[in-house]
Amino acid sequence: MAVNQKDTEIECCEEHVVHMDAVDLARSEMPGDEITSAASDFFKAFSDKTRLRILTALVTGELCVCDIAALLGMSQSAISHQLRFLKQARLVRSRKNGKTVYYALCDDHIQIILAQGIAHVQEG
Repeated sequence: MAVNQKDTEIECCEEHVVHMDAVDLARSEMPGDEITSAASDFFKAFSDKTRLRILTALVTGELCVCDIAALLGMSQSAISHQLRFLKQARLVRSRKNGKTVYYALCDDHIQIILAQGIAHVQEG
């Protein structure tokens, strides 16, 4: 997809005027620093291609580490490392059945965020 330089240019105001009503409204609607920091950490989990591929694989349902490793053509160790990150970010949950650990998305929010992000990129 070619990007037109005009599309990436940042335009600035020619006159310095602050619209305080708009600024005040935006300030009142913005979440606090603690929430934006947590959200930033949350979105970092989506910034890695492998983690994103794991998450999209889990949309179909539970998979064990062996399943994910086979699907992505990676070692179980590499997959486990990424799953640990995703679990700490509360994006996936695990369930042990005997000697096998299954992973799944934590909730429907994750699936919705993935679907919206992929749809946005495909519309591009």
